[in-house]
Amino acid sequence: MMVVREQTPSEALAIVPIQVFVPASQTTTETDFEPTPMLQIEGTTETTPETPKQLQETTPTVPPAPTKVHPDAEDAAALLMMARTASYVPKTDPGVPSFSLGFTDSSQEGASTQETEREKSPEAANLIEQLDSLVQRIASSATKGKNTSPQIQRETGGESSAKFETPRGLYQITDDMKQKCYIWGTRLKEDADGNTNEYEEMCTLIGQGEYILMRMHLASLQAKSDIESQIVSAVCLILNNKNEKRFQEQIYCLPPDIVCMALSDHPNGEFVSPKTKKEFRVEAYPSFIPFIDRKKLTSHPYIFAPVCYAGHWWLWLINTRKRKCQILDPLHKIAPTDERKTINKFTGYVFSRLITYAGGKPLQKAEREKEIKSPYVKISGQKTSYDCAVYVMKWMEIIEPENIKKGKYQWDNWPQEEVDHYRVEYASRILFSEMNTQRDQAIRESSAIRLSKPSSILLSPFCQINSADIKTG
Repeated sequence: MMVVREQTPSEALAIVPIQVFVPASQTTTETDFEPTPMLQIEGTTETTPETPKQLQETTPTVPPAPTKVHPDAEDAAALLMMARTASYVPKTDPGVPSFSLGFTDSSQEGASTQETEREKSPEAANLIEQLDSLVQRIASSATKGKNTSPQIQRETGGESSAKFETPRGLYQITDDMKQKCYIWGTRLKEDADGNTNEYEEMCTLIGQGEYILMRMHLASLQAKSDIESQIVSAVCLILNNKNEKRFQEQIYCLPPDIVCMALSDHPNGEFVSPKTKKEFRVEAYPSFIPFIDRKKLTSHPYIFAPVCYAGHWWLWLINTRKRKCQILDPLHKIAPTDERKTINKFTGYVFSRLITYAGGKPLQKAEREKEIKSPYVKISGQKTSYDCAVYVMKWMEIIEPENIKKGKYQWDNWPQEEVDHYRVEYASRILFSEMNTQRDQAIRESSAIRLSKPSSILLSPFCQINSADIKTG
């Protein structure tokens, strides 16, 4: 509460209370309501004049909820004018001020008259200087940050994850964040005893069940490395979860876990497993069944099914309407060996059994189910010996099955630099996915990455960096 003294006709001094509300950051007392950046001047309505020396008492009222934490510069200028005008009270009628809050000509006259009165009253001049300083501070705060709370502190690396906690936030992930995420997620650390953190859980995708990825799986995305099957499965789950017509109505990406395990149990494509002495059964792999979407497996017209054997990946394209299959191989345009032909027959049988298990019709009936034909599509592919999984994952995203005609697919192949960059994209896509329950941790840890050596080579996300080259925190 501030007071000023006015001169009355009897040359006595009267005290007129002025109540000022300022933002909480500029006050030292606590209130029960949120302060509003406005200057409240009492005595703007008609009141009964009292004895000049008697203090006018009013009951404070709760101001309306503020729409802004700081006023605009125009509002601050208005406050300054109101503050200066408040010290002027006409001598003829001490109970009613003569200025108008509508900023008409009369208000301008009041402001100019106030300048004359301030010269006559040192106390009033002192008050005006204080109010002037206060209003300027408010205006300065408004200029620095409109619509921001004065209580908000500067954001640190650990708090930056708030930007990415909404679906819209995915589009705010910068290339710098992706590269930091790639470095953090794919680098193994070694302790003093020589143990590494390769079994550290890095990602938990929630779909039909919890799909867990360890650091060793993400480390396979390093440059010139063969990518683990768990990474391909994670990409399948993420694509199937995308809210796009392509994946909600047309194409289902079948995670490769059961197929890879089946090929491990049935080496060389043998229908009777040398380990179990039994033929393939879907029920033999209960830990991977929850990650199969049975509805999409039987309802979508196309199934994209990645397959890996002996370190090489290729992609099956299954037309469930016409019961036809085709193979897209990043390295081969025909089956390279007779062994591969046998493996393809067994793999086709596995796919047919999976569709039947989900409630659909087999690709072939009776014994013909073990003789499913799968011609190769002529398509340009990898230029290295280790990028086959990158091509398969990218093909699942972009290949249009209806454009494959007469066993050919015309398209412009990627330069090697772009293929390398896809590894960075997939690391950040998995760790920053909304399906990942550890997403916030991935964002915090990635944003805290600092490269200890300011070398342009080390800044490249494709280089081989040891844990000693990376500092977190």
